Order: sequence, then C-alpha cells, then structure tokens
Amino acid sequence: MRVKCVICDKIESIEDESFIAKRLRNRPIHTYMCHDCSSRISEKTKARIDTGNFRLYRAQSEKDDW
Repeated sequence: MRVKCVICDKIESIEDESFIAKRLRNRPIHTYMCHDCSSRISEKTKARIDTGNFRLYRAQSEKDDW
C-alpha cells in the first residue's frame, strides 16, 4: 500500500496486512506520518517539556466540575 506523509508529502510503501494499513483503510480520518517526521516531532516535544514552559491542556471530565 502506498501512503503519503501529511507533513512532508513523502510517498512510502507499507505492507498491506500491517496494522497501520488496516487502520488507514477502515478509518479514513486517520492520517499517515513518516518515521522521520514522527521522530522529529517527538524530539521537539520532549525538549519543550524539559524547558518547563510546556503545558498540556486536556479536556476536563464531568467529575472535575463537581
């Protein structure tokens, strides 16, 4: 299966029976990101967390409102 990275537009091929290919076929909203872009984003995120200025805003659950 040929896939295209959503960030760098690099076209790669993955196995048709892999988990990623199945997820892309069955749920079109899922997108593919190549290994280079994924590792670059994770490294930069870890660096931002280490600075102490990174805040992760999560949706509040219903229990938090009480």
